[in-house]
Amino acid sequence: MDKIKVGVGMSGGVDSSAAAYLLKMQGYEVIGITMKLIDNEKTDISIKDAKDVCDTLGIKHFVIDLKNEFKNIVINNFIESYKKGITPNPCCVCNKYFKFGLFYEEAKKLGCEYISTGHYAYIDNNKLYRGKVLEKDQSYFLWGINKNIINKIILPLQDYTDKEMVREIARKAGLSVNSKKDSQEVCFVPNDDYKSFLNDNLDVLPKGGDICLKDGTVLGKHNGLMYYTVGQRKGLNISYKEPLYVIKLDTVNNKVIVGSNEELFGRELIAGDINLLVDVIPDKVYAKVRSRGLLKPCTVFINDNKMKVKLLEDERAITLGQSVVLYDEDNRLLGGGIIEEVI
Repeated sequence: MDKIKVGVGMSGGVDSSAAAYLLKMQGYEVIGITMKLIDNEKTDISIKDAKDVCDTLGIKHFVIDLKNEFKNIVINNFIESYKKGITPNPCCVCNKYFKFGLFYEEAKKLGCEYISTGHYAYIDNNKLYRGKVLEKDQSYFLWGINKNIINKIILPLQDYTDKEMVREIARKAGLSVNSKKDSQEVCFVPNDDYKSFLNDNLDVLPKGGDICLKDGTVLGKHNGLMYYTVGQRKGLNISYKEPLYVIKLDTVNNKVIVGSNEELFGRELIAGDINLLVDVIPDKVYAKVRSRGLLKPCTVFINDNKMKVKLLEDERAITLGQSVVLYDEDNRLLGGGIIEEVI
């Protein structure tokens, strides 16, 4: 009987490498597939590491060049969002269109029936849940994927509760990446320096303007809305009788609105570009408005691909461009959307 063929998204890191090893040990025919999304030295190293792992495991390794698609879909969206005073989440876009989109299509071309990644989330009975280790849970970033491919995804790390366990698997398997550090930054932003990246990729630098209170009192100057985000305190370069935070980016008047920490809290938002992984939203729903945020009970109203979410508890710094992600009381991922308006 032919083995079931699985294409593993190989990033050159320990998680995807351990995933490939585990699948091979489980009897699957495994191939490694690395998407080349950007052209730099770090990417070349990652591709080499992925190939070394595949050589060690005795499996085939393929590299798919998707740099142009990644630039058009992810990087350009990142830049345009900041130009509009919006704080994007490129990992959500990447997962939707690449890691569980184009990657799945390319894997099928290579004869794969399933795809696999090193994500920390949980799949059971074709339903996607938060990972067992909540501080490492990555389900927040998966809300945008096509629900029809969940039954084609295998997440080998879903039962592991400790990253050191995963590293130990890689060590015992003789994988060279077993001690490789986790990447904590956006892959296409060198040194996690957003300001330099944006400056290097803009035709025209943004215009400066006023930093002011909600009543219009001017406290200072900013050098471009895109360098600020809601909730920010550092880097305002203004003095005041109490700590001030960015509470709004006024794109119409090119102003950074600042206020107290208390003014950052809200409960209602409108999201667009929504994607649902279930046919019916249950009565009890919980929402997260940032990847490391807490689940908050909420009510949800959907109309014409817009979603109004009313949190039953205050949430700090709800930010345009970030994702609001919905779960049920069993931690099942229900879907999400991009925050377009804070009410």
